[in-house]
Amino acid sequence: MQDREEILIYGAGGHGKAVIDLARACGYHVAALIDDGVAVGTRILDVEVVGGAESLHEWRQRGITRAANAVGGIGHPEVRQRVFELLESAGFSFPTLIHPRAFVEASAVLEEGVQVLALAYIGSDARLGFGAVINAGAIVSHDVILGRVTNLSPGAALAGGVQLGDLSQVGMNATINVNVQIGEQCIIGNGATIKTFVPYGTRVWAGSTWPLRRR
Repeated sequence: MQDREEILIYGAGGHGKAVIDLARACGYHVAALIDDGVAVGTRILDVEVVGGAESLHEWRQRGITRAANAVGGIGHPEVRQRVFELLESAGFSFPTLIHPRAFVEASAVLEEGVQVLALAYIGSDARLGFGAVINAGAIVSHDVILGRVTNLSPGAALAGGVQLGDLSQVGMNATINVNVQIGEQCIIGNGATIKTFVPYGTRVWAGSTWPLRRR
């Protein structure tokens, strides 16, 4: 019998490894990994892959009530959204996971399923929507609002008052200027600089500055 509360993790890739360590740092015992594309019996950081989505109900019936979504969905956030839907339909809840070496201001509000990795900063009165991922070293300044299933890559920096729409992603070391609004389902490439509003579904290429300058 484990003394720590158990959690199931869906996703055995690179982000899966990060979430295993994150869950352990938060005091959970990782019971098993679910992944549709990894062979049953494979061990990742000493946690066994026990099956795909078809095995979720079995593990829920064993009494495990909590799950973490470790499918990063980089470039395809709808895949991460679909994993949440599978887990929810199987009856799992989604604890908010905050690494002990991250810093979250007391006035910030984090919804279910948010994952905050080491050395990230969440500023005053920030609002982080369901299932958001704040990777290592990312900065979420005061009054930022993140939508559902958003993803900030390592080193991304959001200035105060930024709004990021549902299912949008910000790449490594990208910077978003103060009070800028980014629409839903946008992808901001690594190292990009965002200076003004980005409309729905826009892809801003790595290293570029938005708005793009016309020649």
